[in-house]
Amino acid sequence: MKSERRKRQRRIAISGALFALVFAVICGRAVYLQVFRGPWLNQQAVHEYEKSLQRLGKRGAIYDASGREMAFSIDVTSIAAYPGRAASAPDTARALTRVLDVDVEEIRQRLDSKRSFVWIKRQASPREADAVRSLKLAGVDFIPEHSRFYPNRTLAAQMLGFTGIDGRGLEGLEFYYDAYLKGGAGKFTVLKDALGRGFDLERTEVPDYGGRNLVLTIDKTVQFITEEALREGVAKSGASSGMAIVMSPATGQVLALAHYPFFNPNAFARFDRNLWRNRAVTDPFEPGSTTKIFTAAAAIEHGGCRRDTIFFCEDGAYRVGDYRIHDTSPHGWLTLENIIKYSSNIGAVKVGEMIGPEILYRTLRNFGFGDKTGIDCPGEAPGSLPPFRRWSKAHTGTISYGHGMSSTAIQLITAVCAIANDGVLMKPYIVQAVTDRQGRPIERFGPRKVRQAISGATASVIRGMMRGVVTEAGTGGRAALNGYAVCGKTGTAQKIDESGAYAGGKYIASFVGFAPAARPAAAILVIIDEPTSEYYGGLVAAPVFRRIAQEVLNYLNVSPKYGPNQLTALKKGEESG
Repeated sequence: MKSERRKRQRRIAISGALFALVFAVICGRAVYLQVFRGPWLNQQAVHEYEKSLQRLGKRGAIYDASGREMAFSIDVTSIAAYPGRAASAPDTARALTRVLDVDVEEIRQRLDSKRSFVWIKRQASPREADAVRSLKLAGVDFIPEHSRFYPNRTLAAQMLGFTGIDGRGLEGLEFYYDAYLKGGAGKFTVLKDALGRGFDLERTEVPDYGGRNLVLTIDKTVQFITEEALREGVAKSGASSGMAIVMSPATGQVLALAHYPFFNPNAFARFDRNLWRNRAVTDPFEPGSTTKIFTAAAAIEHGGCRRDTIFFCEDGAYRVGDYRIHDTSPHGWLTLENIIKYSSNIGAVKVGEMIGPEILYRTLRNFGFGDKTGIDCPGEAPGSLPPFRRWSKAHTGTISYGHGMSSTAIQLITAVCAIANDGVLMKPYIVQAVTDRQGRPIERFGPRKVRQAISGATASVIRGMMRGVVTEAGTGGRAALNGYAVCGKTGTAQKIDESGAYAGGKYIASFVGFAPAARPAAAILVIIDEPTSEYYGGLVAAPVFRRIAQEVLNYLNVSPKYGPNQLTALKKGEESG
């Protein structure tokens, strides 16, 4: 009996010891988890029922110089789904495709995926969102977002650019000023139950949730005038495309920047990508005869010439190295003023030979050729002006009349504005202010002098010579205005193909000028690419300049000083450029 009792006591003691050991292990593990691993376990639990989301605030608006909207964001609804909560992927996909323009197989694959969240259609129309709501589909949700809207459709599209579906700028000012325009990131913490359904929401917004606004120098009315005249000019000349810029010479403010063909940034994906870019800033071209006014400026400023200095123009043909230079009409002796008036290539070559490559190069550089202007647009090209030490005699000659170098449209009009502005080169700009959501200025941008390109006296002489271009005998007579004296210069340049050779039968026709001559209110550049009916700048581009200038000066309330009887119509055959 005693032996059995001892055995039971021993078993009880061993069992108690084992239970005590197990209990000690459990207690130790509990202490370890609660004390030493508590924060980590708490974080893991939070991840199971908390989900952090981020949403961008509404993008800032873009206004013209008068406060009229050019771009703004509107509230839209995007349709999404939680695949784990959808009743049947095939049935849900078929139901959605009956009211949405989406592919049924693609939606079915999204709903069958292992992902917890998928998009069905971003930025749906109100009608589409209402139609899906009426279906009352399990697992389908509606997410508030913002969509960019351009109320003027094609107006200034290449300059404004556009945004992607995520609200970030992709082209134009939308891209360049994206850091200002984009909204702040709003942080959201969503609490969810075991089935993934939200049951509480804590939201924290960053200060100033929406983006900043831009106020442009662009005037919506001037932009419309410019685009309509350009569209008509391109169509009339049978050209492939065109560009036009209107600028204030005294300040560098761009009042209009137009391209044709147009595209609609509200539906940019439907248009050729080549129409998206701002070619006035990104695409260099040989400026042709418009360069002669800068060659003349070099001759007066540094070469000891006057407007009545004479040059022999070889009766229409002149050999320079291996090249033979021609004029559209033969000339003998011409003054420097008449070289500009009649746009003599040979006369420009003779001027270039007289002053030499270094003076010509440095003058062109002073006007900004070969450098970016610094305009607030993406993708600006510097153009091309090779160092003068690499110029041959023929190269010096061709650069004198605008070949063998390249310029962008914005470079060319900025340089001409310096002549209109007493030789002062100004930096061009498009945005004049950044404002907050209440319209209060945060940052301002104003006129900025770059350098004195030429003296005021030389600029005055060049302006007088440019007035002679817009006369009955000059190449730019079709640019003459009712009531205003005009300074201008025609340009005609043969295009270069992809191989670097001149393309036969393809030209760029241009006209650049400003008015009124005494106190220029607006400088205007018109470029017509590959015209087919005629190709001289005086025939193709000058009439477009005339229409833009006449309407813009009237709109700006610039008082005319001359009567309509002083406008002289020219015979077509007397013009060239």
